[in-house]
Amino acid sequence: MPVRAVQGLSRAVQVGERVFLRHPSGADRAEWTKLREASEDHLRPWDPTPPGNDEPLPPDIAFDKLVKSCDTPESQRFVICLVADGRIAGQISLNQIFRGPFQNAVAGYWIGKQFAGKGYMTEALRLALRQAFEKLGLHRVEANIIPRNAPSKALVRGIGLRLEGLAKRYLRIAGAWEDHEHWAITAEEWAALRDRPPRDDRVRPRVSGGRRGGSSGSR
Repeated sequence: MPVRAVQGLSRAVQVGERVFLRHPSGADRAEWTKLREASEDHLRPWDPTPPGNDEPLPPDIAFDKLVKSCDTPESQRFVICLVADGRIAGQISLNQIFRGPFQNAVAGYWIGKQFAGKGYMTEALRLALRQAFEKLGLHRVEANIIPRNAPSKALVRGIGLRLEGLAKRYLRIAGAWEDHEHWAITAEEWAALRDRPPRDDRVRPRVSGGRRGGSSGSR
């Protein structure tokens, strides 16, 4: 398909072989909310929930929040789109960006149920790290992951993030305060790893039973 025919590609901030990242816009509302709704059972176990509410934000409210906060000094949030046809496959964010002597961001991500297990998130996270280190000038990116979320841990491990420790009752997920593992990578580590192919540590979903989590627990 010619590049000019792929919707949204001209607004990409990073482009890979199979996916590209771009900031969302109001025109994405219907597609984004439809994907979230279709992936509800896939994503609910990893959805953050504020105190006093055991349900995640409704998709329409979450979308408004996404667009409002997608391009600010504190957060850079992107939809993951397929290079082949421009469809939205998920979301990846660099949240809680701190400057000064810290130069740190927290990565959060999710992939739509129909796109899970295809390697799209591996490429999207590598693009997000490229954006963080090579465009935004950050020094460190971390991801905070529920210990039982094996697919998410395999994802970050395969790209080169390292385990730093465990935070007890770190984030409220699906109505419960959950422990999270801290995984991180620095600009120096990224420079040494960026040209290497990622290790394929993905945990494949079973044919029946169980879910494949797609979120780091912090979007």
